[in-house]
Amino acid sequence: MRRQRVKVANYRGKRRETGQIRLVMAVVLVLVGLVLILVRGLGMRFSGFLLLGTAALLALSVFLDRQAGGERCWQIVRRVFYGVLTLALAVLISIEMFVVQEGTRNWSVLPTDAVVVLGAGVNGTTPSMALRTRLDAALDYLEQHPDIPAVLTGGQGYGEDITEAQCMYDWLTAHGVDGDRLILEEQATNTAENFAYSSSLLEARGIDTAEDSVAVVTNDFHVARARLAAQKAGYGATLGIPAKLPWKHLSANYYLREAFAVVKTVIFD
Repeated sequence: MRRQRVKVANYRGKRRETGQIRLVMAVVLVLVGLVLILVRGLGMRFSGFLLLGTAALLALSVFLDRQAGGERCWQIVRRVFYGVLTLALAVLISIEMFVVQEGTRNWSVLPTDAVVVLGAGVNGTTPSMALRTRLDAALDYLEQHPDIPAVLTGGQGYGEDITEAQCMYDWLTAHGVDGDRLILEEQATNTAENFAYSSSLLEARGIDTAEDSVAVVTNDFHVARARLAAQKAGYGATLGIPAKLPWKHLSANYYLREAFAVVKTVIFD
């Protein structure tokens, strides 16, 4: 009996110790998360919110562990919590693997019937770095496949003096692309609209988006969601042309964000 009591006491002591460690980790995550959220220049606000959420889960796990030492109902709640958390992590990891796989696959050597270049931020009239990388990838692809049209899709947002489509048109024509190949779509404000509004413009050029293949130019982390959005808009075969961002330290932030965005696209868009 005494040995059993010692084991129980040791178990409770270890549980308190691990609980304290988790609480310390939660405090650290909160501090780091607030820095990432408040310092906008870092460009990692999503990671900051994710760290805050992780800190909340750690604190909740400590609370449930302590409560589970008492009434049986708390033990059931604790089991359900860890079960749901395990399932959610498994789903998140699976989606993340899909996003990474799509972002690293490159069909740029394959011919298609048309190209859709997705817009990104414009600083006044100058393409942002994210948009510039997409334009570089689009230029390479258009030079490799000189006989296909391209839709440049993106409306005008805050801080933009011209539409994203017009900015892309100006940049591509300045770099030698024939303007007659380029079709401007200047109304879209999100990925779903990019493909919905581009479809009719391509059809006017004789491209059946349900039957013909279409190359989609966007940043690598965004390829998976872009192709899903294209499928939901009725596109048939779509090939991803990934453009890599130059900021390596932001890759994890964007890839993590995309896993949640993919869920939103599948369920709501």
